[in-house]
Amino acid sequence: RATALLDNTGPRSHINRNGHRGILTVDTASKIHGESTVKAAFTAPTGPGVRQKGLRAELLEKFLVKTISEQIQAELSPDLPAPELCSVTGADYTVEGFKSVPPALSMERDYKTDQAVTFWSENYQKVQGVSAVRTSEAPFRKNTAFSTPVSERLDHPLTFTYDS
Repeated sequence: RATALLDNTGPRSHINRNGHRGILTVDTASKIHGESTVKAAFTAPTGPGVRQKGLRAELLEKFLVKTISEQIQAELSPDLPAPELCSVTGADYTVEGFKSVPPALSMERDYKTDQAVTFWSENYQKVQGVSAVRTSEAPFRKNTAFSTPVSERLDHPLTFTYDS
């Protein structure tokens, strides 16, 4: 290495932090300028500093550029026709002459008191962990007899029957 002799001039941490003295310049007392060689060689171009066109000419040029670009844009991409909006109900279910007739009731039902028909109510025989079903109309009724305190149960008769 070319700096092998300079590596022994001080502690390694000091050299890593501050670098080697005397490699880039002979004048060790000189300070680093905040300017690189690229900044010194190339400067940003500056304008003439005076208006080249009058205010009216500049505004007219901006207006013409805007209107011509709008015209070209209108020619290149014409407006698409508005799509005809039609829902599935309007397209498929509204046919002239059709009358909806609800089917006749096979049984009288009361939605307030009847048990709802669900997957579980139709397949209660296959469900594991369900206590014995007393009636098929309500297979999932709650039986709170096992969790009622004894002091409350003594006053009321039993709500279940023993199976023999």
